[in-house]
Parts: sequence; C-alpha cells; structure tokens
Amino acid sequence: MSRFLNVLLASTLLAGPAMAEKIGLGRAALPEEITAWDIDVRPDGQGLPEGSGSVADGEELFSEKCAVCHGEFGEGVDNWPKLSGGQGTLDRDDPDKTIGSYWPYLSTAFDYVHRAMPFGQAQTLAADEVYAIVAYILYNNDLVEDDFVLSRENFTEVVLPNAEGFFFDDRDQTEVPAFTVEPCMENCKEKAEVTMRAAVLDVTPDDPTDDAATLIAAAAPAPEPAASPAPVSVAVAKPPVAAGYTISTDPALISAGEKVFKTCASCHKIGEGAKNATGPIMTGIVGRQAGTIEGFKYSKPMQEAGAGGLVWTPDNIAAYLRDPKGFVPKNKMAFNGLKKQDDIDAVIAYIASHGG
Repeated sequence: MSRFLNVLLASTLLAGPAMAEKIGLGRAALPEEITAWDIDVRPDGQGLPEGSGSVADGEELFSEKCAVCHGEFGEGVDNWPKLSGGQGTLDRDDPDKTIGSYWPYLSTAFDYVHRAMPFGQAQTLAADEVYAIVAYILYNNDLVEDDFVLSRENFTEVVLPNAEGFFFDDRDQTEVPAFTVEPCMENCKEKAEVTMRAAVLDVTPDDPTDDAATLIAAAAPAPEPAASPAPVSVAVAKPPVAAGYTISTDPALISAGEKVFKTCASCHKIGEGAKNATGPIMTGIVGRQAGTIEGFKYSKPMQEAGAGGLVWTPDNIAAYLRDPKGFVPKNKMAFNGLKKQDDIDAVIAYIASHGG
C-alpha cells in the first residue's frame, strides 16, 4: 500500500466524527491505529524500521519460515515463485522474474516480506528477522557476501541489477490518446476474423482447437538444425580448480568446514547413520563415482555424468562446489556455489573426514 493510500485512509477515518453526528457511525482513527497501517517502505529507505540482520541468521530463518514454499535457496517449490536466479532471462517469452533479475528496488522485497510473509502468518516477523531474511535472499542472488549484515543504515547502498530497467508509466500520453478519438465507422470489414491465436487456454473465441500447448508450439519459431549435443559427461574433461588438489587433515580446517557445511546440511546429511534427504548423503563421497549413492534418485544429467566417468576426486568436488550448474549442466542442485576458496577447502576437508 502506498503512503498516499495510507494518508487517504487516515483522512477518511478522521472524517468519522462528522459522519457520526449525522448517522451515528464511525470515530476518529487513533494515532496508534494510523501507525499500524503506515508500514510501507520507499526506495529511498523512508519508512524502514530500526534493526539489522545477517545472512547467517537469515539462512536459519528462511529455512524455518520460507523454504517450504520457496526452496532452501530461493529456487522455488512446485508453483511457488523463485526468489533467486533468473539473470539473463528477461528477453525470453517466459522469464524468471526474481529479486536478482527483475525487481528494481530492495525496498519492494523488504516491504513485501514485512507486510505479507510468511504465508498465512503475515506481519509476525520482527524487523530484525525481516532484515536477515532479505539479506539471505540477496546472498542467494550473489549480490552480497556471506558475512553481510543488512541494516537501516546501509539499506540504500544495495542496488539491484535491474534498477535501471524500469521507466515511468507514460501511457496517458502515448497510448490513451490513440484510444480516445472518435471511432471510424466507415469502410468496415464485412466479417470479423480471428487473425492470431492467444497462447493461453480457452481465450480464442469459438475455436475448438484452442489448446494452449498446441498454440504455443505453433507460435514458436522452428528450431535451427544443430549438431548433436555434447554429452553431459563433458564436465569430467573440464580442468580442475587446482591440479593435484590435496585434502588437508588440519583439525582447525575440518572444524571450519563443519560450520560452512551448515549451508549444505538442509539438503545433504553426513556422518554415521546419515540418510538421503533432498540431496544424497555426503558420507564417503570422496573418490566415489558420481550418481551412485544407493537409494537416491539422481537427475538424468548427473546419472549420465557418472556413467561417463565422473568420479568425485577432490579436484572435481572443488570445481563442482564453485559452480554446480556449470560443472554438470542441468543437474538439480539448487545451490549457486561457494564463492571463497577457503570455504571450498574447508568443506572438502570436513567431507573427507567422514569416510573419504
């Protein structure tokens, strides 16, 4: 709700006494009632509450309150929207409109979480919790580092990638005039015809063949002949992050890896008695052929990579942790990857300490 609407609502409520005198209805809104409604946040930071929240705290809160709909990393679940990714898709017919690809202002994200989330429990989050969740969403879009803390003081310093992709609505000057002139009723067609088909089910009039999938396929340009796609296992041939990668047994590094692994623990379990979850167990993964953990349903690309010879050597694990989608394209790993080499080293040391 815009601040204008808040003011309009307040002024309407304040008119209550005059109406009460006439029909015995209404009263003036109390200051605290107006304050409760006036919670919108502007792009310049006006309206932000005091508070702060870190990426680390946001990860825990997001997992508890948001992941059931939006996925552990904002990748979306079923028909619930994605909150991360989508960069480079805005020129497609069906773009991924996320905070990292489409939204122009961080205030929009903060205001929506503050006002309407979690689903079914709107406005139950404290200001610090909202700051933390928004910080975690920024991290999942590769816009901040993992040690970032979002606050009222640094809020306006965060600029979203599509901030310059919007312009003021000028339809009142460019479009409305064209549709408000006196209509021409001369030299009309003898008969109306459907000249185009809508790519949405049941919207083209009187057309029994109006099937969405058929129409979309018919409207799509014919694919150009292409050479046979390279097998997924080509990922095995990529150069490792560091040749001759050596796993450290330093207890301090292993301990650090345990902390970093918390980022992975929502999907992957490790240690004695661990079971497959959203992702396969990590116990004994070092040196194992990819896609072979018993009882886990791997994506087809990961199965093909394993069949093509991909083995989880330390080099390959390091490359995968840095860029999961780049190393094995189209696999179902949702995490965008670790950005710091120190974190990658620590996680590999921790994983290797469990059966490597």
